[in-house]
Amino acid sequence: MSPAQECKEILKQEGINLLSSVDFDVNGEETSLTLEYIIDTYMLASEESQLVFLTAMKKSLEANTIGIEKFFEGMGQLLLMSHLSDKFEG
Repeated sequence: MSPAQECKEILKQEGINLLSSVDFDVNGEETSLTLEYIIDTYMLASEESQLVFLTAMKKSLEANTIGIEKFFEGMGQLLLMSHLSDKFEG
C-alpha cells in the first residue's frame, strides 16, 4: 500500500471524512483545502517526504482528534505559504 493510500485508509478508519476541509484566510479571502487535497499534494514529494508525512500524521492521531486537526492546519498552511512564495518569486 502506498503512503497516500495508507494515509487515506487511516483517516477512514478513524471516521474522518477526506473531503473535510480546513479554512484559511489569505489576504482577506477564505481559502479551503480538503484533507484529501493536502494528502495528495504532499504525496507528490519524494518517497522520504511521503513517509515523513505519514509518520507525522500517525503521531498526531495518537495525540487525539485535536492533534489531527492541528496537523492538517499546519500542513495546509505550509502548502499555502509555498504557493504564495512561488508567486512572489516568479
